[in-house]
Amino acid sequence: MAHQFYFNPYILDNLPAPTKGFDVVQDISEPRLRMYITSRGIKTFFVRKRVRGKDKRILIGNYPAIDIEDARSAVPNILENATKKPPVRRKKITFSDFLKIYLSNKVRRNEDSYTKLVRTINRHLSGLFSMPISSITTSDLDTTIKNISGNAIAGRVQELLQSIFNYAIEMGYVKTNPVMTLDKVPQTRRIRPLNKSGLLRLVHAIDTIADPILRAAFFMLIYGFAPRSKIFSMSWQDLDFNHYLWNDKPLTDRAVLLLQDLPQDGQWVFPGRGGIHLSDPRTTWHRIATLAGIPNLTMDDVHKFLMRRVTWASDREDFRSNLNTLLDELLYTESML
Repeated sequence: MAHQFYFNPYILDNLPAPTKGFDVVQDISEPRLRMYITSRGIKTFFVRKRVRGKDKRILIGNYPAIDIEDARSAVPNILENATKKPPVRRKKITFSDFLKIYLSNKVRRNEDSYTKLVRTINRHLSGLFSMPISSITTSDLDTTIKNISGNAIAGRVQELLQSIFNYAIEMGYVKTNPVMTLDKVPQTRRIRPLNKSGLLRLVHAIDTIADPILRAAFFMLIYGFAPRSKIFSMSWQDLDFNHYLWNDKPLTDRAVLLLQDLPQDGQWVFPGRGGIHLSDPRTTWHRIATLAGIPNLTMDDVHKFLMRRVTWASDREDFRSNLNTLLDELLYTESML
């Protein structure tokens, strides 16, 4: 049974990811609205409906790209449309033209993520563009996927194609999904390399960085309990040091002390080149990760490592206390040196 509570941004932003598989939670305000939380931290709104004897799970979109109230409002229409028979369309449509419909109606991503998706489509699926979508066979898709180098990318493209053809069925352009009979691309799950001793070595390695802004940004990956994209794009107007808040998220004591020592002379907490915020200092990160003895460590690994150990609490102050306690436990050896 799904865990039930009232969906609000504070709780959803701080839901811990499961160690494997996925968890399901349910909204009390709109009980038909549910959410998947995957082990990668991806949160997706969905509804369930029994359609023509089969249990159907209909995805609404990922949070926070889809707002909670928008997801609640979408539920009645989605359930109503789920029972409708697919419209009959006798006019053929090319895969390329249908992709435009799919991207417009089904994809809800930020600008960077949307650009990456389009680039992936153009690179790997261009061979299907001129074909009528109704004439594309399992063999055509099998050839397309096998031409992709790297199982991780091939697996994601296969999932994308399955979604595209599911929507084509819903819109009445095809009758069956040719992806369903394909063997899934085998995936080798990446083992995240960070542990407590590695975190301590990472702290010492970060402390060797000469640039104070970059050093503080990397420390905030540990103290901020947020993904790197949110950390690097922090703005001063979102911080409330009087109440220890970053937007509606509690700030740890270590984060407050770190941020208060930085110069507050611009829009961004961690400014980059060209008047924008810091984006992707991967060269420096690789150097300090190597210095810490974890050369394959990514910035996202740090966030995942921490969030799996967080003790969640509904009260903001209790949650802030839990974050402080966790950092004290993890960095105890470092603080005693």
